[in-house]
Amino acid sequence: MSSDTGRTGPTLDVQTIRACFPALQAGTARFDAPGGTQTPQQVIDAITGALSRPLANRGVLTEGGRNAEAIVAGARLALADLLGSEAEQVVFGRSATQLVYDLARTLAKDWGPGDEVVVSRLDHDSNIRPWTQAAEAAGATVRWADFDPATGELGSEHIEAVLSGRTRLVAVTAASNLIGTRPDVPALAASVHAAGALFHVDAVHYASHVTVDLAALGADTLVCSPYKFLGPHLGVLTGRRELLDSLRPDKLLPSSDAVPERFELGTLPYELLAGATAAVDFLAGLVPGAGSRREALGRTFTALASHEDRLRGRIEEGLATLDGVTVHSRAARRTPTTLFTVAGRNPGDVSRHLAGRGVDAPAGSFYAWEASHRLGLGAEGGVRAGLAPYTNDDDVDRLLNALDVLRR
Repeated sequence: MSSDTGRTGPTLDVQTIRACFPALQAGTARFDAPGGTQTPQQVIDAITGALSRPLANRGVLTEGGRNAEAIVAGARLALADLLGSEAEQVVFGRSATQLVYDLARTLAKDWGPGDEVVVSRLDHDSNIRPWTQAAEAAGATVRWADFDPATGELGSEHIEAVLSGRTRLVAVTAASNLIGTRPDVPALAASVHAAGALFHVDAVHYASHVTVDLAALGADTLVCSPYKFLGPHLGVLTGRRELLDSLRPDKLLPSSDAVPERFELGTLPYELLAGATAAVDFLAGLVPGAGSRREALGRTFTALASHEDRLRGRIEEGLATLDGVTVHSRAARRTPTTLFTVAGRNPGDVSRHLAGRGVDAPAGSFYAWEASHRLGLGAEGGVRAGLAPYTNDDDVDRLLNALDVLRR
């Protein structure tokens, strides 16, 4: 699903990609990808196929058990390829939020008065509240890392300002779901590890746009959500094997104590795991070429970055021509996620205007509660235009034309 442009490298064949998404037939120009992407037919078929064949609790004696076992094993391998991890380090859960809550409660068993936990004001609340609540329950102190609201940047200086010899954990996003900021995560990791603390990375928004490498990022633990990158609704956690081996989460007595099973509560959603594998395979197939699935994913994300950066540039250039529009996504490195407001207009009203013209660009703080308030946008937030592999130039034209109508 690519076309080769010579010196510039392979590019995405967006028309072919769009044909794989039944939901796009509705005709809406979709800019809601940061909240969840649409689903390609290949993923839908994988989910249907899993439910259509014999399925039972994992095992080797029956066809249903073997099917379930194969689905789980395949999904762990696929997500390991996506995240630069290993299959035995991949944990599945209901959502990234649930997995972070579980991880925070587990780590907090060793926290107490005098310990400190650092969270950042740039983050989605799912990478803030689980940690602050666990710290408060353990009697530990919460320290807040700020970001620069003028630029949207979060740098090592912001993290180092709140580190100490008592810091036990630092939780930071790899990409802001509100304004797209991509901090220099490896540099942050170096600062955190120099202080002797653990480093948790929220890659939910990041994994939709950038090749993830657990070790290169310096993350001790990391979460993502397949429904942000064309898959079904569930969460994924990975981490350093030696750390996962050392953790003792609350679990049922008869359930497996092996890693990663000790972190997975109850029966896994086999059909969703089949869909997650199909989503990774779909991404890996967007740019043909030789090599492993991991290598194929690298090619896809390179092509995807070129595609999305070009469209993001068109959006931001178009917004700059509209009187009264303020763009709040300003970091030097960011995802194709543009948050903007229109002077004299409530963000919700702007979003409703766009929806009435077949453009889905939602409004709000998008659970980045602290970031929205730090930017001075409060609970209302702004209008967010986020891109996906299926976004095309016609979508961008419709967004900008609808905003021009609003201005006039």
